[in-house]
Amino acid sequence: MSTIRITKQFSFETGHALYGYDGKCKNVHGHSYKLSVTVIGSPISDNNNVKYGMVIDFGDLKKIVKEEIVDVFDHATVFNKNTPHVELAHELSTRGHNVLLVDYQPTSEMMVIDFAKKIADRLPENIKLFALKLQETESSYAEWFASDN
Repeated sequence: MSTIRITKQFSFETGHALYGYDGKCKNVHGHSYKLSVTVIGSPISDNNNVKYGMVIDFGDLKKIVKEEIVDVFDHATVFNKNTPHVELAHELSTRGHNVLLVDYQPTSEMMVIDFAKKIADRLPENIKLFALKLQETESSYAEWFASDN
C-alpha cells in the first residue's frame, strides 16, 4: 500500500511576550496563529474497517490537535516561567486571564517543538507526525520536520 501524507489546518489566537528580547516583541502582544499538521501513513486496507481508505480520520486528528494545542493555547497568554514575567502572569491569572507558563521562550520556533512532541505522543502507533508549520504572521512561520529530528 502507498504511503500518504495528509494535512489538517488549525487557527488560534495567542498572546505572548519575549523576556530579554531587544525588539518590540518584548512587549505583551498577540498573533492569529495558523498551524498545519501533516501526518504520514498508509491508508487502511481492510474494507471491513469503517475507516477503510483513510490514513487517519480527519476528525480523529482534529480531536488530538484541539485537545493538546488549540483548546490550551487559544486566547491564552504565554510566558516563560523562568523569567520575571511570572509576576505579571500571576497578576493576570488572579484577574481571571488564561495564562500559560512554559519552560521555554515562547517563540514560534520553541512552540512548534513543544507542539510536535504533544501531537506525536497522541497519534496511533501506525501514524507518524511528518511536519508542522506554525504561521505567526502572514509572512513569518516556523516549520518542524520529523526527518530533521
